[in-house]
Amino acid sequence: MNTSAHSMQREIDEFSAVLTQQGVAAALKYLNNRTPHRYTGIFRFDGDTLRSEALYDRFDPNVAKGADVPMRVTYCSLVGRQQAPLEINDAATDERVRGVVETPVVSYCGVLIRDAAGRAFGTLCHYDMQRCQERTSDVPLLEAAGQLLYQHLPAAGSA
Repeated sequence: MNTSAHSMQREIDEFSAVLTQQGVAAALKYLNNRTPHRYTGIFRFDGDTLRSEALYDRFDPNVAKGADVPMRVTYCSLVGRQQAPLEINDAATDERVRGVVETPVVSYCGVLIRDAAGRAFGTLCHYDMQRCQERTSDVPLLEAAGQLLYQHLPAAGSA
């Protein structure tokens, strides 16, 4: 195993231990501590609505869930359509999303979560209403974390 793969496995193991021992909220906080974004959340696709399953807000740790929002105003909808991760440092200057999604979110990094049958369930994402500094991507960790988190969600049993 090369150093980078070894490092990633160590991070996945650390994340998994936090999730198993302390639960989803602590796991989202763990992920949020690695990013400049204010919010880290799990969102579920539900027709035309994006449902908040769990949310960590760096400035208000008492928040456990965000608001449900129309799918058309979310970058999560693009992750679902493309079935691929999406990173946006500044939505105002990113040609891929400018004019495509009308949202107050400026910086976003999200990955697809699949259900047990491999269907798109929703997303795990970091986001912020302010521009966040560029940083080394956490996408591989987020992808692994998304699948681990899915197994701990109440909705996973009914999906």
